[in-house]
Amino acid sequence: MASDPSKKFQELLLNFSQNEEIEERHKIEKSLWDEFGEEFAVFVLDMSGFSLLTRKYGIVHYLSMVRRMQLTTEPIVKSYGGSMIKYEADNCLAVFPDPLSAVNAAITMQHAFAAENLLTSDDLDIHISCGIDYGKLLVIGHEDCFGDPVNRASKIGEDLAAAGEILVTQEAMQRIPAEAGIKAREINVSISGITITAFMIDYRKE
Repeated sequence: MASDPSKKFQELLLNFSQNEEIEERHKIEKSLWDEFGEEFAVFVLDMSGFSLLTRKYGIVHYLSMVRRMQLTTEPIVKSYGGSMIKYEADNCLAVFPDPLSAVNAAITMQHAFAAENLLTSDDLDIHISCGIDYGKLLVIGHEDCFGDPVNRASKIGEDLAAAGEILVTQEAMQRIPAEAGIKAREINVSISGITITAFMIDYRKE
């Protein structure tokens, strides 16, 4: 059953699509952004090796790994001031008040899974990739969020980042203060045919 924020959001969207007056559409769009618009750092996590592991060991094996991923990541998200939006299949979507918090959470997760993997057999090791962007988006309670930052974080986190990598868009990286000491390497990535500047976080100790 849809929550009140979700129900209102859906009703406004329906009103928008059914209204033929441009001015009225603009008013509805403004209402949506006024009520649901927020600026956040968007964090997307993807587990690596879904197809291979599922074919080799079966879906129950992989789902058990997904559950372990959820139990590890949720407290880390909260500890850095983030809010969990949702888990979907082997992905995690969360928002943070600023990009530095999101990056620190991602680094902590990478280290946490690296430590856990020392205690498990290879077939149960969890490897993740992360994407982070920053900007204005529509947030519907703790149920879902939409917007360009969500799309871009999903793209770089799921499609472009490899296992063990944390990719951050230029927009997010520019909001991380130099004194935070975050090391990153600039790279060019292609998203939906458009090349953008992103940064790969260097979190591994020599």
